[in-house]
Amino acid sequence: MSLSLDGHYAAPDNPLDMSWVLPYAHTDVARDLMVSLCEPATTALLGRVNAEGFLGFWPGVIGMEGADPRDEAFAKWLVGADKVVLSSTLSEAPWQHTTIVDKPTAEAADDLKATEGGDILVLSSASVIKALLAADKVDRMALTVFPLFLGGGPRLFDDGLPAGKWELVSQTADAHGTLALIYDRIDRIR
Repeated sequence: MSLSLDGHYAAPDNPLDMSWVLPYAHTDVARDLMVSLCEPATTALLGRVNAEGFLGFWPGVIGMEGADPRDEAFAKWLVGADKVVLSSTLSEAPWQHTTIVDKPTAEAADDLKATEGGDILVLSSASVIKALLAADKVDRMALTVFPLFLGGGPRLFDDGLPAGKWELVSQTADAHGTLALIYDRIDRIR
């Protein structure tokens, strides 16, 4: 998930405008994190809006002249991976290897965890991540923190989340101030 330094995942005036991320998304830190996350994953879990954005853009990167090899590797993974899109409005998937699921996020995640396969990767779908955090279903968090303040907008971490401890297992910074942080859940505090 991409976050601003002041803790927002979207600007206050237009939650769908991710232009603030673009200057930093092309850094080695951001690209390396993206590729490292998809390597062990076999399934992408997405909300409908994020699926439309990701699946409308990334397949076109494959074979694109001048594309960074890491971007192309991620695009190939995304196209080939099983994708589960949470939606109450879509009745059929316009994308290959995609299943549309209309059920609560935590229930869909439990169903996926019960199947064989690799990691389940949630790709920047804030509504999905927030629901999984609230249901205490997240084992690993990968955050890319960009060095800017958005000055407002929605936050990823709402009050009232289940208490727990997290361990920083990886950290990388670049010269521009972008941080790639990976945290693993180490216990649940009751």
